[in-house]
Amino acid sequence: MQPLLMRLKAREPAAEIHVLAPAWSSPLLARMPEVDAVIDNPFPHGAFDFAGRKALGRRLASAEFSAAYVLPNSWKSALVPFFAKIPRRIGYTGEARFFLLNERHPPSKLPRLVDRYAALAGIFSDPTPAPRLISTPKQQQAARAALGLSLETTPVIFCPGAEYGPAKRWPARHFAALAKQLEGPVWLLGSAKDAPMGDEISRLSAGRALNLCGRTSLDQAIDLLASARAVVTNDSGLMHVAAALARPLIALYGSSSPAYTPPLSPHAKILSLGLSCSPCFERDCPLGHLRCLEALAPEQVLAALDDA
Repeated sequence: MQPLLMRLKAREPAAEIHVLAPAWSSPLLARMPEVDAVIDNPFPHGAFDFAGRKALGRRLASAEFSAAYVLPNSWKSALVPFFAKIPRRIGYTGEARFFLLNERHPPSKLPRLVDRYAALAGIFSDPTPAPRLISTPKQQQAARAALGLSLETTPVIFCPGAEYGPAKRWPARHFAALAKQLEGPVWLLGSAKDAPMGDEISRLSAGRALNLCGRTSLDQAIDLLASARAVVTNDSGLMHVAAALARPLIALYGSSSPAYTPPLSPHAKILSLGLSCSPCFERDCPLGHLRCLEALAPEQVLAALDDA
């Protein structure tokens, strides 16, 4: 999404950009210099709530927004801008949104999702800009202090989770084996759901990896990543955060494809075995062997880190 905002701000530097998004994403959006305000989107993923969307749209009508860029292709996602009576409602044609959007783009054939979003700005000649997040040394020190972490060390950070499913997660024993081969501290970052896997990695690594999964806020995770020596991560949200912070990054791909959701950073290296069965885009390996990640050896990741 951010490359779209970057293009809009470059075209109209005085424009004020507000983003309608779930509350959990506010800390991330606050680190984007293009974003002036975040409007809480109270609707859970998949929830329709026609009356609630209509009420929110009518409340936003008083703000007199001049344009709305609707990124999801669903019908319900275009309801709030419609009821807010925003003059320009821009998005891709999809799910019979002919009356809800008045500037409709044909379905994009661009393979990368970020390019599809950025193209809504109507600029096609320039390369898609790489996302960038702000993290100051003061914020990084505050995050470490709040978590009782050393203010001086430069860790390698592992992000072992992937919300989509197990077919995107490098095995815990591989993370542990890699941790044992690295010098200096190794920290694990992720959500509370990733804490059990973090515990397993810490145990298998004989305590070489400090499990911080579920212990940080999103703000703190951003600031810890910003001060990392390098990051090793599955294809996940934290992978994109690390890329936007310009950290040396090793991105591990199994069931998903770097052609669709790559880390947008010149400091990122992608490791994928490119097996005939991948990418399958499944949550669990349909063949039951997860060879696309099982066969990706810790030594291969270590070699990539040494070159980073």
